[in-house]
Formats: sequence, C-alpha cells, structure tokens
Amino acid sequence: MKFSLKRAVGKTIEGEALVSPVPFSARYDLNRNEGIISRIGHPLQGQSITGKIFISPGVQGGVAAGWALLAMEQRGVGFAGLVFGDTNPVMVQGAVTAGIPIASGVDSECWTRIKSGDRISLDPSSLELTLLETVDGRDI
Repeated sequence: MKFSLKRAVGKTIEGEALVSPVPFSARYDLNRNEGIISRIGHPLQGQSITGKIFISPGVQGGVAAGWALLAMEQRGVGFAGLVFGDTNPVMVQGAVTAGIPIASGVDSECWTRIKSGDRISLDPSSLELTLLETVDGRDI
C-alpha cells in the first residue's frame, strides 16, 4: 500500500516504522544521548528511535530540534527517516544537515494503516511512503 507525500528530501530508505499519535518535539520528547522517547506520559515513552522511520502528525519546537538531530546522528542513535503530517523549516534543515530523509504532507490514511513495527519504505524522489509488511499480519 502506497501513501503520497507532498514534500520530501533525502535518499530512499527502508526500515521499521515507529508511529507517534502526537506531534514530536526533539527537545522535550527525547533522551538525545540514548535515542529513546523519554518524556513522561508520552505514548511512546521508553521506545528507541534509533534506526527507525519515525511517523508523527507534526512537530513542535525550534532551533534545538535541528541541532538535536545532528548530535543524535553523530552519536549513532538517530532516526533512519522522518515522516510528518506537517513540519517546519528548522526540522527540515536539521534533518538535511544530519543526512536523515524527511517528508511531510503524508496521506491521512497513513495514520490508520501503518503501525509501529511495520516495515515501510520512504522514497523522497517519487514522493511515496510504502507499507511493505505488517508486524501483526494485517492485510496490506
């Protein structure tokens, strides 16, 4: 199953999805040294982001987000990719600087079809996010 994207940049990647039902803040949601969601009460608290394609409805924050992405990538605990319903220029700049593929404007059906643990592909050149395999055997 393919989902269209409005904007995307970076190389094509494939990996495990980590889906957040709430907007993302690189400054407040993450332990940037360990690459885990650390904000108390966050729906993904305790989950590792390392090597995952992170999907979230939006972003929060400013300049600290861009620097956080670069620092995490340099530590080897960064995201494989980022997909947002909506993002901001700072997050895009941070992702590009860190070499992390990033996309925004994903089809709304994505939120009901892709679950954490599913295998997905992010192809910025064709503006597509593809569900490749489900973690629980759901139909694609």
